[in-house]
Amino acid sequence: MDRRCWTCLRRRKVSGFSISAVGSGQLTAAIADAGATVIGLDSSPEMLAEARAHYPAIEFRLGDAADFSIDTPVDAVFSNAVLHWVKNADGAAACIARALKPGGRFVAEFGGHGNIQPVVDALHAVLGPVETPWYYPSIGEYATVLEQNGLEPQQAWLIDRPTPIEGEDGMVDWLAMFARFVPKDQLHNVADRLRATHYKDGIWTLEYRRLRIVARKAAI
Repeated sequence: MDRRCWTCLRRRKVSGFSISAVGSGQLTAAIADAGATVIGLDSSPEMLAEARAHYPAIEFRLGDAADFSIDTPVDAVFSNAVLHWVKNADGAAACIARALKPGGRFVAEFGGHGNIQPVVDALHAVLGPVETPWYYPSIGEYATVLEQNGLEPQQAWLIDRPTPIEGEDGMVDWLAMFARFVPKDQLHNVADRLRATHYKDGIWTLEYRRLRIVARKAAI
C-alpha cells in the first residue's frame, strides 16, 4: 500500500474506524497505534485467527465486505487491496455507507481499470472466455457506484504501479496464488504468453494499476 493512501485518512482525527480485510492484522494495528479505535473485518477465519493472535487488544470480526453491519456508525472506513475481489460493488458500497456516521469518510485503494490487463489477456488466450474473480472499475464507474449508495466522491486517482516479481517461476507462483481458477497444467502456458514482454534478467513485471478513492457520506 502506498503510504499516501493512509495519509488521506490521517489528515483528520478518527475516533471510530472500520476496515475491510485485515490480513495478518499489521495495517489494522498501525491504524490503532495512530490513535484510532479500530474494528477489523475479514472473510477468512484463518487470517482472523492470525490477526487476533498477534493483536489481542484489537477487535476483529468475521464478515463479508458486501454484507456486513456494525452496531454503532464510525467516523471512517478504510480498505486496502480487497475491493477488487468484491464483484458486488453495490453491496459493499451500501454496507460502507450504512457503517459511516453522517460526514464520515471512506478511503480505499484497490485494483482499477486496466490492472494486470496483459495477464487477463493471456488468461483468455489460453483458457478462452473464462470469467475472472476480479473487479477493476474505472474512476467514473466506481464514482457512480458510490453516488448511488449515498457516498460523495471527493478525490480519485488511477495510479500505474509496475510491480516486480523475482525468479524464473515468479509468474507461475503469482498465478497459483491469485488466479486459483487456472488449472495447474495451464499455469506455465499462461506465463509463457507473458515471458517475451514481462520477463527480463530474472524479474517479471506485473502492470498493477491502483484506484485510490476518497469519499464522504453526506452530513445531515
